[in-house]
Amino acid sequence: MRITLPSGTPAELAMPSGSPSRGLVLVPDVMGLRPLFDDLCARLAAEQGWAVCAPEPFPGHEDFTLDQRFAQMPKVTDHHRLGDILASADVLDGHPGVERIGILGFCMGAMYTLKATATARFDRAVAFYGMITVPEQWKGEGHGEPLAALSKPSPTKVLAIVGGRDAMTPPDDVAALRALGDRVEIAFYPEAEHGFVHDPSRPTHRADDAADAWSKAKAFLS
Repeated sequence: MRITLPSGTPAELAMPSGSPSRGLVLVPDVMGLRPLFDDLCARLAAEQGWAVCAPEPFPGHEDFTLDQRFAQMPKVTDHHRLGDILASADVLDGHPGVERIGILGFCMGAMYTLKATATARFDRAVAFYGMITVPEQWKGEGHGEPLAALSKPSPTKVLAIVGGRDAMTPPDDVAALRALGDRVEIAFYPEAEHGFVHDPSRPTHRADDAADAWSKAKAFLS
């Protein structure tokens, strides 16, 4: 169901039928909340027993085209995006049975998942092909770097799922991620391009790799 965060941002909230085994903030890709993510929230709640909350990344601009969303990125601030992510965690924290809260994101949402590790709010973080450095065309005064966030002391354990042919996570960035050592666990898929997991309709979708990545992500969060 749709709820409204204190900032006025809409979010999708899905609850399991019984007591939740964990809370999960799910951060959508650049195209935001849509049936794909509503269904994913519901499925994770039903199949995993998780309480899931997914905030809309472009509140008030849900009708933006992809080009408009990209153009908006330099104006976006971590203060607002991470604020809604933390507010989503607070929503989950208020439900009985939620003792652990993780975060999982895709693409742009995974970039913010990496940034959110510096808040120490989450026990586990899963980033599906998240940008390890802010793309040049997205840079703005309100953006911090994901690598800088990951370099800060935090109890959050991180799983980064990376495609070897993903132009958004070039080899130098992946090497920098590996250089963090035990701070980040990497699941690497050499033949995968960007967005190979979460949307089966995309031409880059790889069913076998996607199934394996989901298996690793669920085990990591369990």
